Amino acid sequence: MDVKGLIFDLDGVIVNTEKNHYDSWKKIAETLGVDYDLDFNENLKGVSRSKSLELILKKGNMTIEESKFEEYLALKNSFYMKSIEGLSANDILPGVVSTIQKAKKLGLFCIIGSSSKNARLILDKVGLLDAFDFIVDGNDLKSPKPHPEVFLKGAELAKLNPKECIVFEDAASGVEAAKKGGFMVIAVGNHHIKDLADAYLETLETFQFA
Repeated sequence: MDVKGLIFDLDGVIVNTEKNHYDSWKKIAETLGVDYDLDFNENLKGVSRSKSLELILKKGNMTIEESKFEEYLALKNSFYMKSIEGLSANDILPGVVSTIQKAKKLGLFCIIGSSSKNARLILDKVGLLDAFDFIVDGNDLKSPKPHPEVFLKGAELAKLNPKECIVFEDAASGVEAAKKGGFMVIAVGNHHIKDLADAYLETLETFQFA
């Protein structure tokens, strides 16, 4: 495999913000009277904010009017934004910086492919905004994961074929998206999706450049 680009999901692969999302969605679920735990949270990893709320409502066998739906989306984002005010370089996950540095030395493109609409803000907070050649996030997408659009756009920006890229993901929806797009995908840090991906790493520290 002639690898020319690495495409990284953000939450759970580059930065440790998964607990922030979990706590924020749990508050929303509790407000709605829906039970919410870590097992159910797996369903929300990697998917859009709207889809996440839809899944919570479905779990509670609930429907709400559109205006309320939008209010809950805004409320979740406000919970989340407040929780990441203190985000810093200390929240970068192990092996991320060294992997990017090695990739740059080898002339490989480094790309973010995230469903988050706050990706650029988060990368700026942790000092990695300029570390990536291209960033595709939730603001750029018509179809969120598990649709492959986010990764296909990343590859397209770098003028690469999916077969020339490796995707790093921590969510089942992201692994599915990468596979649909024809990418090799490596699961990182989430043992729940270990068997879904082409390979598994506990952290990026153990990633080996061929």
